[in-house]
Amino acid sequence: MATHYKGTIQEVTALDSYIKLVRAVESLTARLNALLQKNGLTGSQFSVLEALYHLGPLCQTELGSKLLKSGGNITMVIDNLEKQELVKREKTQKDRRFYTIHLTERGLNLIEKIFPDHVKAITLEFSVLTEAEQTELQRMCKLIGIKKQSA
Repeated sequence: MATHYKGTIQEVTALDSYIKLVRAVESLTARLNALLQKNGLTGSQFSVLEALYHLGPLCQTELGSKLLKSGGNITMVIDNLEKQELVKREKTQKDRRFYTIHLTERGLNLIEKIFPDHVKAITLEFSVLTEAEQTELQRMCKLIGIKKQSA
């Protein structure tokens, strides 16, 4: 789907690129989330488990920052994971206002079970691109992701 906006070539190209990028991400996310839903997880919950699995225990605010989640949103995600006994909160020793989030044994077992299938699904999804195209996509996404606002 392309934009119907009748602006400059630069505006139309930018809007078309944005629409295609968002639609691709939403389509890919929907397909990948099906596996997570089979295991009772949302995408955000999986992201928390995956981050803790690969990075180890993290402060709740640091975890939210790494996953680009607001404080309120990351709190709700962690609350729900805690109810499922997949993570636990521990007050930090230095500043008891902050919590460090840890995987529980149950959380570790779940992420170890589903992560390999998640990687296989992502690999299959990206197989429509060559390795060189995937590298170029990474480069372009990084450019967009680090774009600074001009005054």
